[in-house]
Amino acid sequence: MKHRITKTVKVTLLTALVLSSLSFNTLPKNEKDPVITINGFTFTDFNKNGKLDLWEDTRLPVNQRIEAIIKEMTNAEKVELLIGTGMPGIEVLTGPVGDSKQGLVPGAAGGTASFERFGIPATVVADGPAGLRIAPTRENDSKTYYATAFPVGTALASTWNKALLEEVGKAIGNEVKEYGVDVLLAPALNIQRNPLNGRNFEYYSEDPLISGKTAAAIVNGIQSQGVGTSIKHFAVNNEETNRLTINAHVSERAIRELYLKGFEITVKESQPWTVMSSYNKLNGEYTSDRRDLLTQVLRDEWGFKGIVMTDWFGGFPGFESIQKGGISDVVKQMNAGNDLLMPGIPAQKKALLEALNSGKLSQEAANTNVRRILEYVFRTPTFAKYKYSDKPNLTQNAAVTRSAATEGMVLLKNEKNALPFADKQKEVSLFGVTSYAWITGGTGSGSVNNKHTVSLLEGLNAAGYKLDKELTDLYTPYAEKEQAAEKENRKKRGVLALPERLPEMKMDDAFLAKKAASSEIAFVTLGRNSGEGGDRVVDNDFNLATEEIEMLDRISKTFHAKNKKVVVILNIGGVIETASWKDKVDAILLAWQPGQEGGHSVADVISGKVNPSGKLTMTFPVKYADNSSAKNFPGIPADNPKEVTYEEGIYVGYRYFNTFNVKPSYEFGFGSSYTTFEYSGIKVSSPTFKDKVTVSVTVKNTGKTAGKEVVQLYLNAPSKSIDKPKEELKAFGKTKELKPGESQTLTFTLSPKDLASFIESKSAWIAEAGKYNVLVGASSLDIKQKASFTVASEIIAEKVKKAFELDSKFTELKP
Repeated sequence: MKHRITKTVKVTLLTALVLSSLSFNTLPKNEKDPVITINGFTFTDFNKNGKLDLWEDTRLPVNQRIEAIIKEMTNAEKVELLIGTGMPGIEVLTGPVGDSKQGLVPGAAGGTASFERFGIPATVVADGPAGLRIAPTRENDSKTYYATAFPVGTALASTWNKALLEEVGKAIGNEVKEYGVDVLLAPALNIQRNPLNGRNFEYYSEDPLISGKTAAAIVNGIQSQGVGTSIKHFAVNNEETNRLTINAHVSERAIRELYLKGFEITVKESQPWTVMSSYNKLNGEYTSDRRDLLTQVLRDEWGFKGIVMTDWFGGFPGFESIQKGGISDVVKQMNAGNDLLMPGIPAQKKALLEALNSGKLSQEAANTNVRRILEYVFRTPTFAKYKYSDKPNLTQNAAVTRSAATEGMVLLKNEKNALPFADKQKEVSLFGVTSYAWITGGTGSGSVNNKHTVSLLEGLNAAGYKLDKELTDLYTPYAEKEQAAEKENRKKRGVLALPERLPEMKMDDAFLAKKAASSEIAFVTLGRNSGEGGDRVVDNDFNLATEEIEMLDRISKTFHAKNKKVVVILNIGGVIETASWKDKVDAILLAWQPGQEGGHSVADVISGKVNPSGKLTMTFPVKYADNSSAKNFPGIPADNPKEVTYEEGIYVGYRYFNTFNVKPSYEFGFGSSYTTFEYSGIKVSSPTFKDKVTVSVTVKNTGKTAGKEVVQLYLNAPSKSIDKPKEELKAFGKTKELKPGESQTLTFTLSPKDLASFIESKSAWIAEAGKYNVLVGASSLDIKQKASFTVASEIIAEKVKKAFELDSKFTELKP
């Protein structure tokens, strides 16, 4: 027997992964299941037929056991596996949709079905991008199940530190596994096409290289713990307005160069277990219905091996359609390669079963999708009967989130060394309601039920700062009252109600003058929040509210009159307007929404305990209208958008600002430090590009404080046959912490595809012949070293099949 098995085993990557985590010996025995013993091996007799079926034989390779299950499955069982088990509580949005099974983990987002006769357990999936989102309390249970709230996506990406991001992933993965969840519905890596997208806080950048490398590091960290991820939302999900139905018109070049590139990097560098298709239509067709997206590109071009699941109710034309009995095109979704329909409702099961019984959906298509879901199930901790503890390492994970948040903070301004402020003897005035009602992260599926968030007040107190007591005694009850009122108001407005800005406390000039006389420095926090289900607005959100401007004006005027400094802390998830007020203050620290330890993290930077080393992964414009997508967001008709046209093409973010010479408030890649760095000795491995080229540069800390520097490599490519951005980020790296006077040399490698642009007429990635300029610097506008190399003749880096045919013609922006 053993000899025969050895000959027939074809170990796929998946088989190797599963077998490495399962013993060839006894599987844990379920009390109620009978067992069969053969040649000293014990097997569970799942279907209780008294004989050893192929799928019960743990000596066989996984693919053989899976094929045996598929062969035995009824059509009804296949359909049961292809459609999720529902999501308790979803009826608030959809109306009654039938049974929703409460999974093993309360608060999880759903899961897959169990089949006792095959030994297939129900698996569990849960949100989300800033940490595991499950219910903290359970019925008839005195224990609590809090998870760690990590920094939001914009904060994590701003670290530009892949090793640190992998550590964050490991910490998240620890909680996912120890709370009994199989797949985390994260990370989210859609491009920040427009600063008003309500979910930009979950996403990483306006640039696909940053998005992809950030997501890949986090996925590798999470999956190193033996659990899976679901990268989302695939693809072109760049707004929340009418997100279930909006039709995005986008050119194939823009799709491939910008909106798919980050996903491609993540798939190739980390092989996530699952990909989540998005809600929106792309050129007239729901993404979950698109075979070119989910099979041709994702699987055939990129080599993705996992399962594709829909976003919750993906392919339905709005929640109200579900209430009226509407349904997604289940056959089209299955044929496209969308394996799992989530969260799953009885109407979908009925339609799918009818299609399978009638032959409208082929057995081959259904079996392909079933096979992929079973491959997924076989690699889960649940299948391996992992005995999760419900006790993740929350203390250690809090330390990880604190350091990640600190490293992601961006010092936007620091006149005359206003920061660090380390004097613990002198009094500090702490202004702004958000200093006291700190924002951990955004709302919706990207939120986390953590035990407690450290406010800036608590962080400064813990760090030993002497805070003006009269001020904190006034603010604390005020902030509590306003925060409670906002939460209550949101509850009344429904499950996906968006958070609103808390009003600022009114103070007269005499009171402020008293504070300026007694305090050495003023810290003023400005807060912004947003969430799933709606987009931000320009007035009182992207732009400061009148009361915020008045508060800043009066505090600055009063404190500056006494020769005292004013520092603004931005506790925000995405971009806001800064140009009109930044000159009024001495320093600006972009703290983002830094997770549950946020107050400690800000104190670490303010005090100089940590030198800030974050850099912007998006552009801060002078005004909203300066964004290339401003006139095409969120779409038309304006009052209820049905469609949106990406007329700006590839010119998003810095690709637009730098190519069209539009001056930003803070450019992509910008971030200051408490020290200074010098770049020198750029070297290119060859003057002529062959298969690859390496670029090295040396960075030296020329200041008096230890610190890290983010080094960015941009490429300026020839543009004879097609228009190109002035420069594009092609590689980046972060130095270790350099002591004063210390240097480090960083080396980057460029491949043919790094040089290439997508030429639609040739369905290929092509690098033109000519001179390529290498620009290495501290930001997209602060270039420190330049070099060049030539490409002797055109290189076809990759040939692909045509995809994403336009459903309406439009003129794209060109320089």
